[in-house]
Amino acid sequence: MISFQAGKIALETLNNAYAKALKDTIHRLEQTGSPVLTDGEQTKPSFATYPLTGLKNLAPDGAVIPFADGHQRQLPRLTAGPFRYGVHADNYLKAARTYTQRPIKQAVISASALSLLYPSTAIPGYPREAFLADLINEAEADIRGALDAGAANVQIDFTEGRLSLKLDPSANLLRSFVALNNQVLERFTLEERRKIGVHVCPGGDHDSTHSADIDYAGLLPDLFQMNVGRFYLQMASEPDRKRVLEIISKLAKPQHLIFIGVIDPINPTIETAQEVRDRVLEAASFLPANQLGTTDDCGFAPFADDTSTARDTAFQKIRARVEGTELAARQLGH
Repeated sequence: MISFQAGKIALETLNNAYAKALKDTIHRLEQTGSPVLTDGEQTKPSFATYPLTGLKNLAPDGAVIPFADGHQRQLPRLTAGPFRYGVHADNYLKAARTYTQRPIKQAVISASALSLLYPSTAIPGYPREAFLADLINEAEADIRGALDAGAANVQIDFTEGRLSLKLDPSANLLRSFVALNNQVLERFTLEERRKIGVHVCPGGDHDSTHSADIDYAGLLPDLFQMNVGRFYLQMASEPDRKRVLEIISKLAKPQHLIFIGVIDPINPTIETAQEVRDRVLEAASFLPANQLGTTDDCGFAPFADDTSTARDTAFQKIRARVEGTELAARQLGH
């Protein structure tokens, strides 16, 4: 049995390690020259499950997400209502703000991802409709809290979008996910939605993916029905970028900002600034330069136990993204 005092010391040690990692991440991101920073999600158990921190109404045997290399991730299962977030994203933003005055992008998990917590068999006394109403309220609060705390923009992580087409090729599941997320987004003004974006990728965990074999063309038309101002799109690892860029060019509206993935986090090779520049110029041949931005395809370590990418490698890749984007901007006159 661990004594109360020993547990308190262990918690303080962990919190100190979190603070040290967060400070280092912010400092090193500043050194890359990135105009917008993130907290690196250093203190989250994962990008998907941070709202579940401290909740007692969960069981471990929820939905399973299989990856191409054979490993799996498993979500918890909700056992009782009501559903409330244990932690909201503004807590992470406020912690990061203590180390920088630069603009910060805050990542949040989508309502559709958390909808997978509800089991296939109804929870007695807490029907799915009641759960979804609670979920929409909590997801709104998560985004609004980040905006109110000063986030330059908020990125909704929607990696289950592409995966949904593997689970249900009819796309009915994907459309239900988009509709659910839009129920959250409709609670924000047009000006607020300009600061809200959605990120999609085929997964990136232990250098493996969960849905890279699903054609992007099946996802994009429904994805662009999301009522957001920004789209963060995995592209560096896409085998036929020009084909996908042509599809995007037909779907993007003038008010949209399109952030093209120019860095592949699960590829150990560090991209050069020139490679990034060329990827930006390629995208600019399909999309107006004033609607373009760059991003990484996926997180470098979206789960706390993923150590497949070295920290130094991640920051070298990010620096290449920043420098390559600047090279392309100068060539494009922006």
